[in-house]
Amino acid sequence: MNSLLATAHPYIIQYGYGALFGVLFAESLGLPLPGETFLVAASFLAVQGQLNIWLVVVTAWAAAALGDNAGYAIGRFGGRKLLVRHGARAGISAARLDKAERFFAHYGPEVVIVARFFPVLRQLNGLTAGSAGMGWKRFAVYNALGALLWVGAWSAGVYYFGTQVEAWLLRVHTAELWLAGALALVLLVAVVYWAMSKRSRSRR
Repeated sequence: MNSLLATAHPYIIQYGYGALFGVLFAESLGLPLPGETFLVAASFLAVQGQLNIWLVVVTAWAAAALGDNAGYAIGRFGGRKLLVRHGARAGISAARLDKAERFFAHYGPEVVIVARFFPVLRQLNGLTAGSAGMGWKRFAVYNALGALLWVGAWSAGVYYFGTQVEAWLLRVHTAELWLAGALALVLLVAVVYWAMSKRSRSRR
């Protein structure tokens, strides 16, 4: 078992399904936690007979779906106001936010399902849907489907591919680091460009 799974292993051994539920719920709510690592570790323990695979699937699915719904509530009842109030500092005007919300409303179901399979999008899925004003019933249905597909894919992957899943998980986390670095670089360039543009306008 590689270091990624070894990190989650003792928590699941000690706290069982509660640890799996807590981590996946918090990750889906928006916190940067290793949900996939805990799901794969729990599935390995189920293969070894220490956990029940069906309880792992149900627990993980419930945690992911409920966490996203909690994030949706936060985004729906508080997120948009915060974005409109403080977003101008990052170039997010009310007009631009309206355009983004219309786009999300149009492609919402597909975004909700696909986002579950990408680390950063998975964490912000509910918050963004709520902030964009997507209908809750619509979100809940597609979110539940996306969570089921995601949980089922990883759990089934452990059964069919065994230790190869560990290597794939490592690649996923490596990709997360590269993505985070790329986003940080883009943000840095944007800030520098904004600062230079502002200085140039002030000189005129």
